[in-house]
Amino acid sequence: MKRREFCASTATAMATSLLPSMASSEPPSAFALRYIVGSSMYGYTKLDEILPDVRRAGATAIDIWPKSHGDQREQLDQLGEAKFAALLKQHEVSLGCITQYKLGPFGLRDEMRLAQRLGCQTIVTGGKGPTGLKGTALKAAVGTFIEQLKPHLAIAEETGVTIAIENHANNLIDSADSLKWLAELRTSNHLAIALAPYHLPQDEPMLATLIRTLGNSIAMFYAWQHGMGCHVKLPKEQELLQMPGRGTLDFAPLLAALKEINYTGWTEIFMHPVPRGIPILDSTAAVTAEINRSRHYLQGLLKELP
Repeated sequence: MKRREFCASTATAMATSLLPSMASSEPPSAFALRYIVGSSMYGYTKLDEILPDVRRAGATAIDIWPKSHGDQREQLDQLGEAKFAALLKQHEVSLGCITQYKLGPFGLRDEMRLAQRLGCQTIVTGGKGPTGLKGTALKAAVGTFIEQLKPHLAIAEETGVTIAIENHANNLIDSADSLKWLAELRTSNHLAIALAPYHLPQDEPMLATLIRTLGNSIAMFYAWQHGMGCHVKLPKEQELLQMPGRGTLDFAPLLAALKEINYTGWTEIFMHPVPRGIPILDSTAAVTAEINRSRHYLQGLLKELP
């Protein structure tokens, strides 16, 4: 090698060797939540009315729900995939998630292929299996559930979709322990958790510890607390206690835990109205304003974290 070429090569190598230490001296990027809007918050409102408000709610994506909570999944079928995709593009919104409890974890084959065509990488559903189990019986049942899911996870891997199981009441996956076993025993990163604090004890230290334990197995975090529940018709002010910043649950420890695990999944500000299928408030603008009210609460807490 000629001397000039040798010198240039040596200088390049030295500069390259310095990159890691130089990069490590730079401040890490600020932690931020990736917000997604649940279509069911707007009841059976038409997609062309909801989608313009997704960005106004500080989100980049929509989670579409089917009946009876919403009917936006049915609207997709009525519109056709091409028109639906055009609506998304028009409003600069992505399809971030499809919620499909009625299909269940073993009925998602066609839905995963639809999600792939629309660029959607997350489907939320429930965990089918026996309920009320504890200890070794619960661990075994979760292991059986994961084994039964393997053919479906093969399709999830093929389509680039993550199946996120919510800890929904009266399901196999409904407790903190069942979530821990799901995270520990899962055989694919395409099986994940949709964490709903609403369905767990409203104990901030416990919830924060659970988040740290579950780590990167969480794909969806519902910013949702129990408040006074969502099964009995209540005055609106009481019903809204499910929303962050309204009820008694302090989200600061939960957000601190999410920051600690460098959470990169979706965050959905959420509640259920009574009855299902109606918007949480009387107008689309009011729903969006209420989502923003909770988002501003969460953002304020984030700013205070060390």
